[in-house]
Amino acid sequence: MDPEAGGPQIIKVTPLQQMLASCTGAVLTSLMVTPLDVVKIRLQAQNNPFSKGKCFVYSNGLMDHVCVCEEESNKAWYKKPGCFRGTLDAFLKIIRNEGIKSLWSGLPPTLVMAVPATVIYFTCYDQLTDLLRCKLGENGSYIPIVAGIVARFGAVTVISPLELIRTKMQSKKFSYKELHQFVSKRVSEDGWISLWRGWAPTVLRDVPFSGRIYLITMYWYNYEVLKKWLCEKSGLYEPTFMISFTSGALSGSFAAVATLPFDVVKTQKQTQLWMYESHKISVPLHMSTWTIMKNIVAKNGFSGLFTGLIPRLIKIAPACAIMISTYEFGKVFFQKQNAHQQQYQ
Repeated sequence: MDPEAGGPQIIKVTPLQQMLASCTGAVLTSLMVTPLDVVKIRLQAQNNPFSKGKCFVYSNGLMDHVCVCEEESNKAWYKKPGCFRGTLDAFLKIIRNEGIKSLWSGLPPTLVMAVPATVIYFTCYDQLTDLLRCKLGENGSYIPIVAGIVARFGAVTVISPLELIRTKMQSKKFSYKELHQFVSKRVSEDGWISLWRGWAPTVLRDVPFSGRIYLITMYWYNYEVLKKWLCEKSGLYEPTFMISFTSGALSGSFAAVATLPFDVVKTQKQTQLWMYESHKISVPLHMSTWTIMKNIVAKNGFSGLFTGLIPRLIKIAPACAIMISTYEFGKVFFQKQNAHQQQYQ
């Protein structure tokens, strides 16, 4: 698919347009996928009530967030009573008894980190991919892998200060004025670099100790391969919305299954780390990834590493499909706008 080989001229989109397209995809993905996780958490809380100080993982379709229970009463959204007999029953009863807005409980605070991270990640990925293809040629199969990993590190670097602020807000109830004073004091005393002190722990915890790095490499490699194959089968030069949607769903599903054992370990490890940090207890030596994995196998068998496979697929497949197809659709929209403007220049 080389443009010099007779393909149509590709109209480039600007980085700002890529950011707008990815932002739209991020918000739409969160709105579509969050209800699934809210219902899942409500069902978990019904079967095993959350006590004060207990942690649970909340996903908005873009990122996983470790949340800590602070309320003793049933005021918190995840503790509201409800006799649910299953997923569909939970959906219907939540809408009927609490209103449809309850399906997006807890979403706004998580978007503060998730949307910027997604926007930076997708924009960096596209920019790096274009750069590497210009330098190394169109057929480098490793280009999506390299671009995906570098873009991930870039996103972590940019949102590291937001992670610091979010952690501070979770540890104590801060007003926006108090939060501004905290940030200002930290910058004045230790400089701007102090806002990135959480960068190394975030990278060390979220990248090598989870399946994140493998998920990134597998997802982008499979997505580019599937997208190219489907375009060739359809006789198209550029992917349609359905090609992007199908490629995103399939590549996300493949990566989700292959990296699930790492995600199970990551969830358990992050939850334990949060418990130790919140209670100011030193982290024990048995917290290594492989030790946790061996303990899971010893306790629950090999299948324990694939706990939650179906819910993970139900969540990740549509999330990947919605995000990437919306992003590609947005880029096509801006390409048409740019082509239209060029005609009248």
